[in-house]
Amino acid sequence: MLLPHFPLYCLLVHKTIEPTILYFGTPVALISTLNPDGSPNLAPMSSAWWLGWSCMLGLGQMGQTSDNLIRTRECVINLPSQDQVSQVDHLALTTGKNPVPERKHSWGYQFEPDKFGIAGFTAVESQSVAPPRVLECPIQMEGIVHEFRPFGKNVNANAFEVHIVKLHVDEALLDGSGIRPHIDPTRWYPLIMSFCRFFGLGGEVHPSRLAESEFMKFVNQGAVSRPEERNS
Repeated sequence: MLLPHFPLYCLLVHKTIEPTILYFGTPVALISTLNPDGSPNLAPMSSAWWLGWSCMLGLGQMGQTSDNLIRTRECVINLPSQDQVSQVDHLALTTGKNPVPERKHSWGYQFEPDKFGIAGFTAVESQSVAPPRVLECPIQMEGIVHEFRPFGKNVNANAFEVHIVKLHVDEALLDGSGIRPHIDPTRWYPLIMSFCRFFGLGGEVHPSRLAESEFMKFVNQGAVSRPEERNS
């Protein structure tokens, strides 16, 4: 039993560590791009975050996806649901690069020319970019690479700033109560990767004051402009 006024933080013990990676948990994305021969490539990744209609992707420099993004500057960022975890896992330890880079080969990677096929996904035509979308993914974002640069002090990676030009969402996920439909977070169950392991979402843990704020009313009423409106 705690003594009166005994600070709880005194019971916490922190240890300074140096793990190989800092992968605390982000949504899994499937990045579709076009290879030099015009065939589609599909790569799972989870180093991604969004702000407005822009997305930042972190990708290893040894992968075919990084090469494709630099060459074509187009992609589709497909978000699978947690129910599609087994299909996503079929893409693990595969690469679209042939020959396989020596280091990736030592890690167990194998060349796979048909990423869509081995994962059981269907490629469908995009509206604004050349790479195909993944039909089965509930969320598909067509994007244009705005800029890229090397990233990280202890990793061989590139950071890509991608501007989303078309967003496709499964109608079952939408809440149409505002002027513009938006995704209802109670209907969307993204696949999450944390320290290279797959997780889903649990239930909502606490009401959010931000969700009820004037800012979110401002957003949901369509005050934030779409890409085509900003470019007009």
